[in-house]
Amino acid sequence: MGRFIAALALLAAFGFATLTTTPAAFAKSGKFKGASNHVTTGSVSIKKKGGGWVLVLGKDFTFDGAPDPKWAFGNKGVDKKTIFAPLARNNGAQTYKIPANIDPTKYKKVILYCEKFSVPLGVAKLK
Repeated sequence: MGRFIAALALLAAFGFATLTTTPAAFAKSGKFKGASNHVTTGSVSIKKKGGGWVLVLGKDFTFDGAPDPKWAFGNKGVDKKTIFAPLARNNGAQTYKIPANIDPTKYKKVILYCEKFSVPLGVAKLK
């Protein structure tokens, strides 16, 4: 009987751990580093919300400014097919809906990208 109870406790603990760490609850996060001589700092996370994904900037997010900043994803650089939304404000907490045709779990980086001059402005490696 003791082994049975121990096995149930183990299963319950394992089940709880898998429920609290599923990709549906949380995907990836990172911290920004500036690029192309721009200052970009703060946290970013990718979360599942309402059947889709959102990019969430922390209240610590700051950007020194540039023309045409937009959000994108990439692995070794910007994947131009993932450019999806202009930056709303240069600092503070913000949330952006990621279009359904972009799967952010396939990328290692969130990139603040200047589409006008084709340069990254800030990069966050996702973990």
